[in-house]
Amino acid sequence: MKAKYPFALMVKPVGSTCNMNCRYCYYIDNNSSNHAVMDEQLLENLIVDYFNSSPGPVVSFVWHGGEPMLRGLSFYEKAVELQKKHLPEGWQCWNNLQTNGLLLNKKWCQFLKKEHFDVGISIDGTRTVHDTYRVDKQGDPTYDRIVDNIRLLQKHGIQPDLLCTVNNETSLQPLEVYNSLKAHNTGWMQFIPVVNKDEEGNVIGESVDSRVYGNFLKCIFNQWLFNDLGRTNVQLFAEMLNAYAGGQQSVCWLLEECGRVLVVESDGVVYSCDHFVNGENRIGRIGEDRLSDMMNGNKQVSFGHSKAVLPEECLACRYRFFCNGGCPKDRDRENHNYLCAGLKELFDYADEYVRMAVDLLKQGRKAPEVMKLLREKRDENWGEISRNSPCPCGSGRRYKQCCGR
Repeated sequence: MKAKYPFALMVKPVGSTCNMNCRYCYYIDNNSSNHAVMDEQLLENLIVDYFNSSPGPVVSFVWHGGEPMLRGLSFYEKAVELQKKHLPEGWQCWNNLQTNGLLLNKKWCQFLKKEHFDVGISIDGTRTVHDTYRVDKQGDPTYDRIVDNIRLLQKHGIQPDLLCTVNNETSLQPLEVYNSLKAHNTGWMQFIPVVNKDEEGNVIGESVDSRVYGNFLKCIFNQWLFNDLGRTNVQLFAEMLNAYAGGQQSVCWLLEECGRVLVVESDGVVYSCDHFVNGENRIGRIGEDRLSDMMNGNKQVSFGHSKAVLPEECLACRYRFFCNGGCPKDRDRENHNYLCAGLKELFDYADEYVRMAVDLLKQGRKAPEVMKLLREKRDENWGEISRNSPCPCGSGRRYKQCCGR
């Protein structure tokens, strides 16, 4: 029996084991994860079960952690060998490696290029911010090493996706963070807000403030839309263009329902979602239960449907077609999204410009012309602005230090 819907797997070959000690990490102390190492027999059982359970014709593995590269290159060589051995004729298999990048070397890069892996590298914008939060196990900075390995990937023809977490300090430096990431010339970046909670559900630690996060996104949106459209992609903004054009969101937290990415821990235990690796959301184990039964089972189906349970103000919101209440991990007990105020501030600001951009692109206008017309519209909306005045984008900076650059 096949799963009713296509699904992806997030596989954690070393569980929560990591060679870094990031201050805001929500996973390293997760008691449901462990420091076991996935063996090759479990790996083959997992691959065979996935291919038998998926409706196809595309199957997708996200290799995650902890730090997945700690499992060693030979493990991934074996994984690709097994994928090719068992992949049904006419199907496609995609691999995505999400890594902090510290262990990359020439052999790794040659393998990743040869086997067509997508690669995501975690890097928190500027050296100062990154090295404040993302240190190795000895407490040493990691920024320069990671930048060197981004260049190594590029030398081998791989353009990684840059993943930048946004915490309470990162959010105060939108331009610096954006420009630092853009300078690596990978062409793609995404921003991941830090929202950590205690056992009572209170937001704690390095978590970003919702409205500050909204200003952070608005400021970067301006730089991207008016100057970098067609040259640099920012995941959230690219999703907005696609959704406004009538397309389907591709990121799980923006979908009406979730539960299509199962997490497989290093011991073979399967959970509903990366952010819900706990006893309540354990749905089976490789070798004991079939992935198709887990996907079709009431527990996972209910987990996916629960995302659509929203408060009245969410149901009435004009942007529900796009954000659908955001990620359940960011909601409180009444299903209010902690990030809602900031996201709505971005959407209110960006709505007119996104609609205009979509119309122009549908007309066949090229990116340089679209940006020119959008800048003219922005200037019309903003009017005459002193370079020393507060920037109309709401960043709290002077215009000359922000969108007037």
